[in-house]
Amino acid sequence: MEIADFQARMEQLYGERDRQRGLARTFVWFTEECGELARALFRGSDADRQREFADVLAWLASLAAQSGVDLQQAAARYADGCPRCGAAVCQCPAPS
Repeated sequence: MEIADFQARMEQLYGERDRQRGLARTFVWFTEECGELARALFRGSDADRQREFADVLAWLASLAAQSGVDLQQAAARYADGCPRCGAAVCQCPAPS
């Protein structure tokens, strides 16, 4: 599935409900899902990680839609490599 198709599907499934909830409350749900992902990364099974990554991606798509951001266009920022140094494998100095 393409990113744009995924975002459109999430809009179809949950868009009206998410808009009613509003951006601030949707962001709170997103951060809660990030917490669940953190738990799955360090204490969960492969199935837990798969599910939590999917949930985080779904909530990110909702936030993007509510904010007027096309995730396909946003992802294009990385299409040609690192947006800072331009290299296919980042050559930026590591943060100290």
